[in-house]
Amino acid sequence: MDDDDLIAAMARGDDSALRELFARHAPWLAVRLRSILPAADVEDVLQESFLAAWRGARGYRPQGSPGGWLWGITRRQAALWLRRRGPQGLPLAGHDDLPAADPAEAALARAELTEAVRALGPQGSVTQEVWRLMYVEDRTVTEVAGLLGVPEGTVKSRAHRVRRLMRAVLTQPVREGGWR
Repeated sequence: MDDDDLIAAMARGDDSALRELFARHAPWLAVRLRSILPAADVEDVLQESFLAAWRGARGYRPQGSPGGWLWGITRRQAALWLRRRGPQGLPLAGHDDLPAADPAEAALARAELTEAVRALGPQGSVTQEVWRLMYVEDRTVTEVAGLLGVPEGTVKSRAHRVRRLMRAVLTQPVREGGWR
């Protein structure tokens, strides 16, 4: 039985289909979650994610990848989990959770990210708000549009600008002496 069939069976209430889908997808979802969540929270978020998949199986349309559908659910559950913890629970809030091989590399990564965020403008600017809402809090375009009171197209163009500005800063060659 392929994943689309398993999701259809879940929609009909077949809990063995849920177990099979979990066995197939939980390992790689857990790996992805470990990059954004503390290890202690991964299992809880996975459980919440598959519960949400169970509840939403009737709305599933087999147009895309079932794995992509599950990752979308899991990502939203992780964002909700982090949101409930408050700002200090957000992985980029203090730039402390950036992966690095050694402390010097971690400090450099934090400095680079801080410089890139600074390029977005002053704290509270529309560009910074779009970055925070979409890329730190993992909100959808629709949610951000509602929160900012602007059309979705405006959010999309601002998000494009955010990515362009950050890419420009993060891809600058390092100057002699270690500074950009």
